[in-house]
Amino acid sequence: MMSGRDTGFVICIENEGFEVSLEKRKVYRQLPDQPTTEDKLIRVIDESGEDYLYPSDLFVPIIVPKAASQAFDEASA
Repeated sequence: MMSGRDTGFVICIENEGFEVSLEKRKVYRQLPDQPTTEDKLIRVIDESGEDYLYPSDLFVPIIVPKAASQAFDEASA
C-alpha cells in the first residue's frame, strides 16, 4: 500500500465501461488515496489528465525502473 506522496504505476488490463477514459495495455500513474479495500477502488490519472477512482480489477500493479519513472514525470510536466 502506498502512503504519503508515493505514487505507483499500473497497467490497464480491461476497460469495459470506461473505453473513453482508459486504454487497454497502457501504463497509468496510480495516486495514493484513502484505503478503499472494501470498495476495491484505486485512484488513477486517466486519459483526461485528471485523477479518478476505478475498480482495481481493471489494473495490474507494475514496477517501473527509476529512469522510466523520471521519463513519465517529465512527460507529464
